[in-house]
Amino acid sequence: MRTVFGHWKYLAKNIWFVLPFAILPAVFLALSLDYTAIGALVRGIFSGEPRLSFLGYFGAFGLLRFDSALGAVFDTLAFVTAVFFGAFLLSFVEKHLRIGKRTMSGVPAGTGRILFSMLAVTALYLVLYEVWAIVLSAICFAISAIRATPLVYVLFFLAFLATSFALVYVATIFYLWLPCRQLTGFGFYDAFVYSYRLMMGVRWRLIFAYAVSFLAGIVVVGGLSVTHEAIFRTVGVALFIVLFLSFTVRMETVYFAQDKLDREDELLSFRGYR
Repeated sequence: MRTVFGHWKYLAKNIWFVLPFAILPAVFLALSLDYTAIGALVRGIFSGEPRLSFLGYFGAFGLLRFDSALGAVFDTLAFVTAVFFGAFLLSFVEKHLRIGKRTMSGVPAGTGRILFSMLAVTALYLVLYEVWAIVLSAICFAISAIRATPLVYVLFFLAFLATSFALVYVATIFYLWLPCRQLTGFGFYDAFVYSYRLMMGVRWRLIFAYAVSFLAGIVVVGGLSVTHEAIFRTVGVALFIVLFLSFTVRMETVYFAQDKLDREDELLSFRGYR
């Protein structure tokens, strides 16, 4: 499982170097969550009345905010900071893995080279997530018309599992595309074909790792929604820091492992040339 969970070792050793890249995206992601809608859904589930409107479900599941102008601003800032700092983080980590140095020289240039690709990948994942939220909300709204509440709970659970598995399965298809573009310089299609072949070797391990992170995030956010909003936002920032770092750093470590590239952050071969 090293190819999937080895990034935790990297994060533990280098947390103070990579942490600054995750703070702003995590802050705006936490602020973009609809605290009221999530709390209404969670309270409804535990009170025995899980029936909401379609917009109620979508507000709880989705990331895009339509309930307020401020929510839309936070959505926009979350997207922009995730793109910019994600590209910066990937450039930094790629340099560290490739030559073993944690310096900033060359990182801004590397960020510029992958910024558009990072924009495309972030937009793609956002679309996939929002499609999941729309589909799940529509299914839950249809199920809520059933009068037998125990059956509603069972069908809710099955719908969540099925749609979440579909989301995670599709998400793995593009997971190694960005580091492939970054390290090989291949075009969009060639990078997709090559990265897809590499990904197939660890697909089910990636699906498992994705599912653990996704479900952990759902449980934490849902549990926090019944606390004070300040606690919800504060712990949400910490949660999204962990998820943002895990998602981006794992891209690099898995790609290096699958493409059988030497990791100079471990080998430190450059020390022999001093």
